[in-house]
Amino acid sequence: MFALLGRFLANLRSGRMTMAAVAPICNFGEKAKPFDLLGTDGKRYRLEDVKGPKGLVVVFMCNHCPYVKAIIDKLIRDARDLKEIGVNTVAICSNDAEAYPEDSFENMKRWAEEKQFPFPYLHDETQEVARAYGAVCTPDFFGYNANLELQYRGRLDASGKSPVEGARRELYEAMKLVAETGRGPAEQYPSMGCSIKWKKAA
Repeated sequence: MFALLGRFLANLRSGRMTMAAVAPICNFGEKAKPFDLLGTDGKRYRLEDVKGPKGLVVVFMCNHCPYVKAIIDKLIRDARDLKEIGVNTVAICSNDAEAYPEDSFENMKRWAEEKQFPFPYLHDETQEVARAYGAVCTPDFFGYNANLELQYRGRLDASGKSPVEGARRELYEAMKLVAETGRGPAEQYPSMGCSIKWKKAA
């Protein structure tokens, strides 16, 4: 038993095994943090530019994470459907692209074009925005009402590293409620994914 535990810890330290990061519970009412970031379309976006009349979803994600890859098509679907009811979506990649080249700005542009993202995909090169929001994992969802007050800090659905077909559309349902009432659901399941890849301190 101790030998198995020792091998597990050794693999974890060596990077051969990684544990999923889990986002914290929703801090209802917390205000969205301002930002000014470059998008894959060459334009700069601020918080005021992306908010919808009924709300906003800010999702921290990246290109390489299997958890993001598992839900990206559903996220695209939900972003389109939410836009129809006045809730906009913006995606932000904050990962250290030097350590994870697949998350470089050029690769962000390629993926956004390939998937035809219906939302801006922004590059948080300094990682200041991820730190300001308290982002933990990819994907990490922050759902705001029309006043940009946090109402949802949950998952898109029950999918993990593999998509769960027919899963309840938790993000969509929560943000539909936010659009209609200004308040998110009391019961929320936290998002789970790969940890944000922070740059090493100089």
